[in-house]
Amino acid sequence: MVPGLVGKSEMIVREEDLVSKLGSIGVDVLSTPRLIQLLEEAAIEAIQKFVPSDQLSLGTQVKIKHLSATPLGMKVTAHALLKEVNKNRLLFFVDAYDEREKVAEGEHERILVPKERFLQKVENKKVR
Repeated sequence: MVPGLVGKSEMIVREEDLVSKLGSIGVDVLSTPRLIQLLEEAAIEAIQKFVPSDQLSLGTQVKIKHLSATPLGMKVTAHALLKEVNKNRLLFFVDAYDEREKVAEGEHERILVPKERFLQKVENKKVR
């Protein structure tokens, strides 16, 4: 895995993506959690061909600024650029744009872990 890999993910803001679905906030714009998911999807898309089949890519950190609101029905496009690889740690620059302007920017960290070991830890947690 080398720096410079890029990924992209797109969506149209739907009812289930709105901040108003999170509780008593009466605003019909794209929620930050859904925006973060879109940014993660772009990062995964950037590296998915390069992740060995015996490993998983897991998100460990997100640091973004949600810069502008995006209304229902508008398209949002997220980009991820792998800017650093340090052993199993992958650091991405991420940003997103709606049809009018930049709506987010920041960093996202993922790590590569052995798939079998991770799945075993999850199973052990269920048993306890």
